[in-house]
Amino acid sequence: IGNIQSRKTRDAVGPFVLIHSIDRAKIAARLSRDAEAAGNVMKVLVEVNVSGEASKHGFTPDELLAQAGELLALPGIDVAGLMTMAPFEAEPEATRPVFRALRSLRERLADAYPAGDWNELSMGMTNDFEVAIEEGATIVRIGSAIFGSRNG
Repeated sequence: IGNIQSRKTRDAVGPFVLIHSIDRAKIAARLSRDAEAAGNVMKVLVEVNVSGEASKHGFTPDELLAQAGELLALPGIDVAGLMTMAPFEAEPEATRPVFRALRSLRERLADAYPAGDWNELSMGMTNDFEVAIEEGATIVRIGSAIFGSRNG
């Protein structure tokens, strides 16, 4: 989880089971190239900036709809689904539209690219994971509920 710099894709090949943060086509292509060179295929989630926040990374929904075929054709990666980061909201229910939009995008991608594996939806964190699950999350990130808040 987290933004991958293009010069660091080689380091990501091998030690991870699932990379949650393919946020642009350039990173996907580099990771695919590095995985192929190592004889691997890396399972990835495509990060989508559903909320449109400038502080968030990821494809816009329209960019992903236009580029999904290119991502699926990369031989060194296996697209397993989508990931998004909702804005932090004091009231978890306020995140529902973001989670619903990602689920809807997955349905559109599955219709447009049926050969793809769009099963995983990684969305929701400690304060809003219940809403995310109600909207179809298959992976939630609840680290601070387990480990406590980060200091500093």
